[in-house]
Amino acid sequence: MTARTQGPVRVVGAGLLGASIGQALTALGVDVALADHSRSAVSLAADYGAGRAERPDDRPALVVVAVPPDVTAEIVATELASHPAAIVTDVASVKSGILAELSAAGADLSRYVGSHPMAGRERGGTVSARADLFIGRPWVIAAPAAAGIAWRAVEALALDLGATPVRMDATAHDRAVALVSHVPQLVSSLLAARLTEAPDEAVALAGQGLRDTTRIAASDPALWVQILGANAPAVVEVLSGYRTDLDAAIAALQDPSAPGARRAVAETIAAGGAGVARIPGKHGTSKRFATITVLVDDRPGELARLLTEIGDLGVNMEDLRLEHSPGAQVGIAEIAVLPEAEARLIADLEAAGWRIGASE
Repeated sequence: MTARTQGPVRVVGAGLLGASIGQALTALGVDVALADHSRSAVSLAADYGAGRAERPDDRPALVVVAVPPDVTAEIVATELASHPAAIVTDVASVKSGILAELSAAGADLSRYVGSHPMAGRERGGTVSARADLFIGRPWVIAAPAAAGIAWRAVEALALDLGATPVRMDATAHDRAVALVSHVPQLVSSLLAARLTEAPDEAVALAGQGLRDTTRIAASDPALWVQILGANAPAVVEVLSGYRTDLDAAIAALQDPSAPGARRAVAETIAAGGAGVARIPGKHGTSKRFATITVLVDDRPGELARLLTEIGDLGVNMEDLRLEHSPGAQVGIAEIAVLPEAEARLIADLEAAGWRIGASE
């Protein structure tokens, strides 16, 4: 594959996002120069195939700033001044505050493009970097003042990394990520925090639902203090709505037999289902898939056999979710497929001896 991105590319920050960007571009043959306040971080990122250490004679065509949000604007301004021929972008998760700081500082916004890849992991750092981190993920580009050539350069970067470019206003972006990213992190953390003093026998009953809703709770506290603080107004707006909904649910459950209480609870659960239906699926589509539940014996090779047989049947698996409770002799594989393939796949799997559970 020929890269659309013209190098050299300077990546400032050798953490998860910076190193992942470097790995992906290096694999495409792009010259990537790495910079970080920590020399050991640069060396480690280079060992992981993210590029090479910066050199004094580097003349980057594109600079990608991948540093914590509280210093992003400062670093972007420095890079714009230090590399007057380069286009500079950042990948911070908040956009309007950075843009405001740069405007106030008189930075050359014609060469700046704020961006945000909607990708990450619950574990950070260079060692968690992956070249495929951005594949199929939205990459927001917020560049109201940037020249077309600058916008296209960041679009090319996103496409090279397998992401889907999405152009948004900086303020609209911040409101959106408050709803779909920042508040979910906070809610997940609050839920998981309730487990710290729970009895061991209660925690031992945890199933996949709790694991799903608390997966991101193990994120880096220092980073999230910065993110939530930088996007506080939008986060507070969403949390205020949650508080109203939570108060209504508490009121209904304090007297479940009161007139209208059961309806209020039912409508809350139903509204959640309607919201889930709007979450984009594979390749960013909102198409609803059918889910087939297959019971998989806890034996070596069984899951691989199931996936191989699904492929041999000519059915494309749109998504896969696994559940396996500790000590159980059987696991549950939830296979998402196109609705028109559901009946045939169930029949073929049953004919092959697989046990099928209740499907959605």
